[in-house]
Amino acid sequence: MKRLAIALLTLPFLCASAFAQSGGNLKVFISVDMEGITGVVNWEDVSRAGKDYDRFRRIMTEEVNAAIEGAVAAGATEIVVRDSHGSARNVLPDLLDPSARLIRDWSGGPKVMMEGIDESFDAAVFIGYHAKAGTPDALLEHTSSGDVTDFSINGISMPEAGYNALIAGYYDVPVVFAAGDKALCEQVEGLLGDVETVAVKEGIGAAALTLHPEMSHERIRAGVERALSNLDRFEPFKLDTPYTLVLKLKTEESVYRGSFFPGAERTGDWELTYSSDDFLEVMYAFGAMRR
Repeated sequence: MKRLAIALLTLPFLCASAFAQSGGNLKVFISVDMEGITGVVNWEDVSRAGKDYDRFRRIMTEEVNAAIEGAVAAGATEIVVRDSHGSARNVLPDLLDPSARLIRDWSGGPKVMMEGIDESFDAAVFIGYHAKAGTPDALLEHTSSGDVTDFSINGISMPEAGYNALIAGYYDVPVVFAAGDKALCEQVEGLLGDVETVAVKEGIGAAALTLHPEMSHERIRAGVERALSNLDRFEPFKLDTPYTLVLKLKTEESVYRGSFFPGAERTGDWELTYSSDDFLEVMYAFGAMRR
């Protein structure tokens, strides 16, 4: 009985060791936003001018570290973190787990929150994500910018997690884990199906019922490890081509300006449509049309 207990306790370590010894490489991409971080309830919490911004930068970094720890426990040999909120200079580099490398600031390319991902990665993880614009009982819900009221591809309305999953799918990389508020988790599960999620808080109007940060860390760490230890469960998120983007904006000025992008068509009062067989072209168009 004692030998059995010892064997069970050492099994996770042996599995990770066996993976490394077999010469396998597990490369993980982590995209981190801020509105879905534990405790964040107000725009001031995620804005540089906010009095609690530095506190939530630290909590954001700690949640990323929890994901990194889970990835390492699952045998990850290379981890890249993409800071993808606001200035893209929020994660604290000196407090980031040294097992990972960090991408900061914006490149100007179409991958935006997924900058750095390519076909060499085995899995993608989302931390601190939020629900799409107009979602009830969601914290700081929006889609890309305050001017966007809806983003849909081939008739499917989706949050940032949706189109970022399509960018990952462009490179045949599955999204295996997402953490954010409860509404975000429900939207990700509805789009991607069998994906690990952790809800770190739940919206109550403009307020939130939130976990303690340490509890969020534990659940994120365990969820990421579980997901990466069972990669066969997941498939890249893809849709049939052509990709048809229907973008709804908040003002006449925005729609009028966006309508001049080559290939864009005004298809409603405050609605633009754009189609392409290349999803990165769609994302480039989206970035130009929403400005």
